[in-house]
Amino acid sequence: MFLVSCLLSACKFGKHMPDLKETYFSKETKPFGTYIAKSILQNSFPDNFVQTVKEPFETTAAIFDDTSSVYFCTSRNLLLTEKDVDAILGFVYNGNTAFFAAANFDTLLLNKIFCKTIVPDPLFEAMGGYGHTSVKLLKEISQPQDSFGYYYRPFASHFSEINDRYSRIIGYDAAGNTNCIVFFWGKGKLFLHTDPRAFSNYFLLTNDNYKYMQALTQIMNPHPQHVYWNDYYYKIDHKRSGDSNSSLSEIFKYPSLKAAFWLLLSMFLLYIFFERKRKQRVIKETRPNENSSVVFTETIARLYLQKHDNKNIADKMITYFNEFVRNNYYLNTNTGSREFITALSRKSGVSEEKTTALFHAIEHANQNSTIDDYQLLSLNQQIQEFYKKRK
Repeated sequence: MFLVSCLLSACKFGKHMPDLKETYFSKETKPFGTYIAKSILQNSFPDNFVQTVKEPFETTAAIFDDTSSVYFCTSRNLLLTEKDVDAILGFVYNGNTAFFAAANFDTLLLNKIFCKTIVPDPLFEAMGGYGHTSVKLLKEISQPQDSFGYYYRPFASHFSEINDRYSRIIGYDAAGNTNCIVFFWGKGKLFLHTDPRAFSNYFLLTNDNYKYMQALTQIMNPHPQHVYWNDYYYKIDHKRSGDSNSSLSEIFKYPSLKAAFWLLLSMFLLYIFFERKRKQRVIKETRPNENSSVVFTETIARLYLQKHDNKNIADKMITYFNEFVRNNYYLNTNTGSREFITALSRKSGVSEEKTTALFHAIEHANQNSTIDDYQLLSLNQQIQEFYKKRK
């Protein structure tokens, strides 16, 4: 189990556990970033370059003319304005697909589609402890795999009511509660998932859980006009530009509450001032910053090596290498033709002979169900040599 492995590693090697803060940022490689999810989205639609959106939905004017695009967004809390909600539903109505994963959906959106969710209190959720938890999709979607699990806090947010006329259930948590639905509106589809942890690096890298997200992308538009990934809402959990949703903004609306707030704050500051003692404070030892993403990667690598799953390791090495080629040289790695190898050799500066040998090794790894240690080591050396000799 992942957390147990982390604790044992921390005790044995004197290192801190990886940062478990739930950021859901697409460039974050820590356990609860979404770097892997964005990579899977790119691999699911290899003919489309995933465009990163860093604006709220209502101001992303470039997408409003689309009629068959895919829009993907993950965040802990999805806070929206009324204009955002209208823009989302208009985008879906035109024939596009929108996918939102959040533990806490804005009621503006839920009320529009006549759905309700139950969100556990964060304090009780933290006190609930850890254990093996899982999610599953309808059998028609995820066959032959029945469920996808990992070791962490239970998936708890779920739908309590859905619009039966326009919505369909497609996923459940371990307790059998509905956690994923698709809302049909106009010509398009709106997917809502109540737990973004199912799209975190930690979850998707556990066993074959990446197939969970792959199964969901397979029921979207197979040939989208554009593919978008939103990196705006993950950090807008408490305040929006020009429209504050914070608790303080609600308090300041009422003069009596505002006066009580400042009085309480003043009394608290006076208490601190008079109760403070003049004594030498303990100077804590400053420890150097550690690259927790490296610790996380090392932990995952040890898990695979302990299982001696060479095939799985090789598949992930090939996947990351293909993504590197697509992002840096804008080439379609699915062809593997002579023209592709020549073009890659010319762009990277690596000789055509070494490039050909590398892709022969990749093809051999893909065709074989098992890979021995020597073949895995040889494949790794050729990929690393390509990285070193590229321009």
